[in-house]
This record gives sequence, C-alpha cells and structure tokens, in this order.
Amino acid sequence: MTFEPERLGQSRSDLAEALRGQRKRAGRTQTWLARRCSMSQTKVSNIEGGKLTPSLVDVELILEALGADGPLAAEILSLARSANTEWQDHWSSRRRGLDKKQNELARLEAVSTEFRFFLLSMITGLLATPEYVRASIADVPGDQSKTIAKKLERQQVLYSDSKSFTFVLTEQAVRWPLLPPMAMAMQLDRLASVSRLPNVRLGVIPLGGHIPERPLNTFTLYDRRLATVETGTGALVLRDHRDVTAYLKDFETYERYALFGDDCRALLAEWSVVFTRQRK
Repeated sequence: MTFEPERLGQSRSDLAEALRGQRKRAGRTQTWLARRCSMSQTKVSNIEGGKLTPSLVDVELILEALGADGPLAAEILSLARSANTEWQDHWSSRRRGLDKKQNELARLEAVSTEFRFFLLSMITGLLATPEYVRASIADVPGDQSKTIAKKLERQQVLYSDSKSFTFVLTEQAVRWPLLPPMAMAMQLDRLASVSRLPNVRLGVIPLGGHIPERPLNTFTLYDRRLATVETGTGALVLRDHRDVTAYLKDFETYERYALFGDDCRALLAEWSVVFTRQRK
C-alpha cells in the first residue's frame, strides 16, 4: 500500500467496512464471530462501526475465523496497519494551538509508565530549561506563553516514582547551539541534574570511535504499545506492535553506544566548559 498521510484518517472506516463485508460474505453474525475470536459482541460491533481501531492481532483473528485468505486478506491487513498509524502535521498542530498538543502529551504521559526517548538532533522539552523551550518554538508566530508554561509543567512527570525514563541523546543533540554559549552551559547542567534522578537513565552517544548505525529520526516509545516518530513536517504515531517492536530494537541498539552515569556527566561537564569559554 502506498503511504498517503491524508488517507490515514480514512483507513479506520475503510477497515470497518472491509471487515463487516467479509463477515457478511461468510454468512456469519457478530455474535458468532465474537465467540470464535474470544471477543465481546460489543467489541465486534464497535470495530465494524468504526468506533474502535482493532490491533493487527484482532484483525488476524477475525480473518482466520472467517476463513479469509489471499489478496483480499492481505489488503485488509494492510488497511489495519494504516488504521494503527496516525499522522500529525505541524501546520494542523499550530492552527489548533501548540498548547493543545501539550495537553495531549500530558494525557499520554499520565497513562504510561515506561518511557524511552531517542534524541537525534535536539533536547526534548522534558529536559529543557525555560530558555531552551522558548528558543525551540521561536519560529512559531503569536504568543506562545501558554505552550511554554505547559511544556515546563509537564516536566513534573519526571519526579513520579511510578514512572521510569531512559533518554539517549546524540552528542549533536546535546551540543547543537540553539542558545548563546552561557545559556547552553546551563542547559547541559540541567541534563546532568536530571540524570541523578532515581527513576531516570540519561545517556549520551559521543561522536567518536566507530558507530556502524545510521539513525534517521528522533523517536519516543511509551511503554511497549506506542511509538512517535518525528519528521521535519510532523510526527507519525505508530500503534502496530510490529512497528513498536522495531523501534524498541532500534532503541536498544543505540542505547549500547551511550555513556551513562558518571561517564555521561563527565562528558556534559566537559562540553559545558567549552560553551563557557566561548563567552570569553
């Protein structure tokens, strides 16, 4: 299936129609299908009505129960994959207001317990100083004071004992001079401080030695059920277990190249000194 971002929102209704049609062609009722798939009849009804997005496992169970195979089954599985993918473009987010996006992230953080951040080119808002947060959205027109306040408010989640965080940053993400030298030195000090929290692992991948990998995007994993992937014009939200598992494996790969603990803080201190000297 060709990737068309504008079609992702339509794929749930297409999938619902395809599954409903497949069941009717097989001459089965929702009650029969629910029983065969160990689902409630309400769940089957919501899937066929487009009110609930089924996982790929749900769809595979339904197709197997209905005896569907061949090209049609492959097409329905392709629809299911698209239905579990959401595209959030930057322009729509800006039209709605970036503070609304912060509310969405806060809700996602509230229901998640294990977080993994791979930061390729910038420092994420949870780790940022107020100056860095402000600079990161400086290109957005209008008053962004609400967005800045909500970004900083979200940082309180780092102090929740019920949650764990692993941040892996490339040297480029840490040292990219988004701020003047002294403000960058303060930002690096902030990273070192956060790295001492008991529920936080913060590591840096230094650009030295041999790293036979080629990361393309910043991405975040929420538990083992959802991944968000940043691009230049928006973000993909992936719920398909195969996509999430692929990014989990990528994260584990990059994590092996990172320095944590005292080694990480020593690097941050060294780079902070470099920024401080640039001011003189």
